[in-house]
Amino acid sequence: MSFEQTFFDALADATRRRMLLLLLRADERCVCELYQALKQPQPTVSRHLAILREAKLVLVRKEGAWAYYRLHPQLPLWASRVIQLMADASGETLATEKAGTAACCG
Repeated sequence: MSFEQTFFDALADATRRRMLLLLLRADERCVCELYQALKQPQPTVSRHLAILREAKLVLVRKEGAWAYYRLHPQLPLWASRVIQLMADASGETLATEKAGTAACCG
């Protein structure tokens, strides 16, 4: 499967699109921040993150028991622009996205 197909398959899910927007607006986020912001159970968030990792849209950094995710820095320019356009078109504010992202990681 081509990167393009994998990319758009990953974007087909609203939760994954929201994750990408949350990661776009932060250098990286801990899994606990993502499931709090998304109001989704941790296993659901982890499953979606695995799909994004397999699609090479995000990278993970492990630090002890914590996992921190960020957008893949080598995304093609067109893919980065699509994600940025999604962010520009979304009606969500930064305040909404930060809701529920209390400090959870060490």
